[in-house]
Amino acid sequence: MAPPALMVLGTSSGAGKSLMTAALCRVLRRRGEQPLPFKGQNMSNNAWVDQTGGEMAYSQALQAWAAGLDPHHSMNPVLLKPRGDSTSEVIHMGQAVGTARAEHYYRDWFRPGWAAIRAGLSELGARHPGGRLVLEGAGSPVEVNLQARDLTNLRLAQFLRARCLLVADIERGGVFAQIVGTLALLSPVQRPLIRGLLINRFRGRRELFDEGRRWLEQHTGVPVLGVMPWLDELFPPEDSLDLLERSGRKSGAELEIAVLRLPSISNFSDLDPLEAEPSVRLRWLRPGDLLGSPDAVILPGSKQTLSDLAALRRAGLDDALRRYLAGGGHVFGLCGGLQLLGRELVDPQGLEGSAAPGNPADGVGQPGLDLLPLRTVFGGAKTLRQRRSRALWPAAGGGSEAGVGRALELSGFELHRGRTAVVPPEADAGPRGGDRHPPRPLAGDGDLGWWQDVGEQGGLVAGTYLHGVFESGPWRRQWLNRLRRRRALPPLSLDQPHHSRQRDQLLERLADAFEAHVNLEPLLTP
Repeated sequence: MAPPALMVLGTSSGAGKSLMTAALCRVLRRRGEQPLPFKGQNMSNNAWVDQTGGEMAYSQALQAWAAGLDPHHSMNPVLLKPRGDSTSEVIHMGQAVGTARAEHYYRDWFRPGWAAIRAGLSELGARHPGGRLVLEGAGSPVEVNLQARDLTNLRLAQFLRARCLLVADIERGGVFAQIVGTLALLSPVQRPLIRGLLINRFRGRRELFDEGRRWLEQHTGVPVLGVMPWLDELFPPEDSLDLLERSGRKSGAELEIAVLRLPSISNFSDLDPLEAEPSVRLRWLRPGDLLGSPDAVILPGSKQTLSDLAALRRAGLDDALRRYLAGGGHVFGLCGGLQLLGRELVDPQGLEGSAAPGNPADGVGQPGLDLLPLRTVFGGAKTLRQRRSRALWPAAGGGSEAGVGRALELSGFELHRGRTAVVPPEADAGPRGGDRHPPRPLAGDGDLGWWQDVGEQGGLVAGTYLHGVFESGPWRRQWLNRLRRRRALPPLSLDQPHHSRQRDQLLERLADAFEAHVNLEPLLTP
């Protein structure tokens, strides 16, 4: 028989539910249990693709690694991917099933969503019999206008008789009102589900909160199980709003890489391995900010490629990128960023935020940034698959980029709509004068990405569809060493493990802090 389910709820979005759930999973694993992370419904464009080709939120993938499991879409059976126009793509059990407008979501998708959640619970339990469910809530559990049709908070807690831990973020202020207000809005049936309170992100000496702890316990009757300190670690952001806090925290960094914070940014966890590099500072750049003179510019993934392209143009970043390249800059595109770099994007069905969808009959699309001679046509089934391939670029050492310095294997996943191909030279009428050679494949599988020298000042532009490309330690270091040579900096060692090892060490430190500051016994005992 499976042990009772546990659930991490929050007084608000961004309270720290995702990381506290990951910590709980790792702690239970240390105790010899098999935790099963589960979030019935998540809204995020930061996604992962599992080994079966199922799409799920990255935060549940992180929790799976914390639990010692391979991520599986049953851990997040309902995923909503916002498109920025009051609509979201709806993913059920790993596959896209439609599009929902915000005002009609509960009318049209409540019953199918609950069925997907039940299916996810069933499949997860069948895959890991005897495991303990560790559930994560979404937002606040007491949004009174949504509570009757809330799929993933108290309905699920009541259905599973889960023992709930309520997390509040003291860093944002108003922690007493957060907790008391949340508890006051619970019904008499729901209130007993809350077995403990957790104060998150506390700065300073914990004993300074002792009076507050006593007050909370006296006024709510719910024990405060712990006070988690502010951890001076760079954990993955829980959603795109947390990117605003990433303002470059490294005073001794030797390289600055600008990352365009696109309005519809997706899969920003691709940049976590670079954040973890001590010599690198990432500067998150919103449309309208000045580009400056970074060592490289990265265009990340996009949920709405063409609408983000329009935003870049309105801000003048298209011209700024061309000038930057002409002056010898380096530009790298990831997935949607790769598509943005191309010459033409054809979107006959308006899937990618087209202001004016192309004509399917004539196949005419919209101009891209025209930094690589590529043509992308959107349509057909979404590509969802894990990939492995041999890296062809960049080469190790100072030799020709056409060669292979070390036989490096890249691994990751594809998650995109559309097919991209190089424009044939005979059809290439674009302004490519000054290019040193045509685009060349980045990996042994020629459809995964391309790179090209540009101009006479050493400019270079490259891109890939492979999410997770920076997780390969040796490949990431080779890419960084190319940037370092331009600055006459000594090369970094290529003897670098896969980022998954650093991620696991981070989860270990998170679990250490959780065990040191949280008393789990009231949650685990009858």
